Amino acid sequence: MPYEPIEERRFYKRAEEVADRIWDSVITWDYFSKKAFGAQFAEAADSIGANIAEAGGRFHPNDVKKFLYYARGSLRETVYWLRRAQKRRLIGEELALHLNQELEQLSREINAAIAHQKRRSTDGDRGPSPET
Repeated sequence: MPYEPIEERRFYKRAEEVADRIWDSVITWDYFSKKAFGAQFAEAADSIGANIAEAGGRFHPNDVKKFLYYARGSLRETVYWLRRAQKRRLIGEELALHLNQELEQLSREINAAIAHQKRRSTDGDRGPSPET
């Protein structure tokens, strides 16, 4: 399988798109909402892609897995903030549904990448991670 830069991977692009959609929403909120939790919501979403990028810069499967686990943790935090934003009527139903679907798919893709790294560490394979 030829090398593919992390920026070209589907799950990295999905993480960027989710983070940008959340940013575009949060930036329109009133000051209190942004300060009270909007900043943490945007940071959690940005952290998903940042940790995927960090994983892409690592070689050893255990290092890659560690940053993919961090990305998955940031994803779960993002889901929490999304639920809070929806409950507090800061995000509309349509956007919330779209973001939930994207985050669910991204979660599956991160889990697949983690599983691949687990196989790499037991098989001794030093090849690139799967196309996701």
